[in-house]
Amino acid sequence: MLENIQHTVNYIKHRIGDFEPEIGIILGTGLGGLVNEIEVEKQLMYSNIPAFPISTLEFHSGKLIFGKLAGQKVVAMQGRLHYYEGYSMQEITFPVRVMKMLGIKTLFVSNASGSLNPDFKKGDLMVIEDHINLQPENPLAGRNDEDFGPRFPDMSQPYQRSLISKALDIAKQNNISCHKGVYVAVPGPNLETRAEYRYLRIIGGDAVGMSTVPEVIVAKHMSLPVFAISVLTDEGFGEELEPVSVEEIIAVAQEAEPKMTLILKELIASLNA
Repeated sequence: MLENIQHTVNYIKHRIGDFEPEIGIILGTGLGGLVNEIEVEKQLMYSNIPAFPISTLEFHSGKLIFGKLAGQKVVAMQGRLHYYEGYSMQEITFPVRVMKMLGIKTLFVSNASGSLNPDFKKGDLMVIEDHINLQPENPLAGRNDEDFGPRFPDMSQPYQRSLISKALDIAKQNNISCHKGVYVAVPGPNLETRAEYRYLRIIGGDAVGMSTVPEVIVAKHMSLPVFAISVLTDEGFGEELEPVSVEEIIAVAQEAEPKMTLILKELIASLNA
């Protein structure tokens, strides 16, 4: 894997010249609009990058965007990869390792997820403070490469507390409904049953989704600080569940996206201070 990563990194560096990103961003379902805020210097299609996995979802663009956001040099993944697409966990997290080797110092992750907490409503935001991993594979399984990180990385603080605190302050200052909670990662692609929603709430979840955790595990393996935020696109609680479609989820995500974008921009700008 190290050889593939190095080959990919060399190709990207050749294409972007002396641009050195400081921040990595992974944009979730329906949340690709943040790139409109980036002063773009270079775009690379996943399909043109050697060894880079390609997103199979029609609503994920599949581009690496290089440019400036809030005064910081960033590389943004417009389109992420999911386990349910048939990729291995190593393939899903390959871009995180590439971004780290390109020089990023912090990783920002967004996703669309379903609320499990009756106090967290559709259209609200949730800053992730911890997670529960119910996905069937781990991206660190197999032989460990000490060049990346230790065999048994600590996960007592998977999300950077200082960034969580700043993000909640930014949300409060801008009258944005934003909570702090626990994200549960499941395999997908089906949405959850009523019984599954109840179970996920009982075990401590505030929101459920099908991504994020593999990337966070690998980031922590490589000693990369992480901030993650969810847009809550549907509600998995109550006596009766309303049927929900992917189209509705994307529509809610896009409607709430400006609030998430504001928080991310101000949070990234604060790193200059």
